[in-house]
Amino acid sequence: VQLQASGGGLVQAGGSLRLSCVVSGRTFRAYVMGWFRQSPGKEREFVAAITGGLSSTYYADSVKGRFTISRDNNKNTVYLQMNSLKPEDTAVYYCAAAAVLKAPVMTTSETYDYWGQGTQVTVSS
Repeated sequence: VQLQASGGGLVQAGGSLRLSCVVSGRTFRAYVMGWFRQSPGKEREFVAAITGGLSSTYYADSVKGRFTISRDNNKNTVYLQMNSLKPEDTAVYYCAAAAVLKAPVMTTSETYDYWGQGTQVTVSS
């Protein structure tokens, strides 16, 4: 399984970006998909997740109301729409996939099996 993330860039505070992550493999619709981010000197942190099947969504408190995770199973793609961006959102964003649900809410890195290469998001003040 391979994940290819894209869509990062430089944006002013208050602006928007949409990240995409294309996943290889035939069973994408069953995967739990997540987005994480990591900024220099900090640990990787959970941003959002979406389950397979019902596409239930979960968000970190820091992005709730500003970010939206979604998926298109016909395109094997998961998206992260980021609005009202803040300088503290600056980080490398990673998409991740899990073949099975390992916890009621999958917010930790260890629960994911596959990772993309990351895409840089920089928000200027």
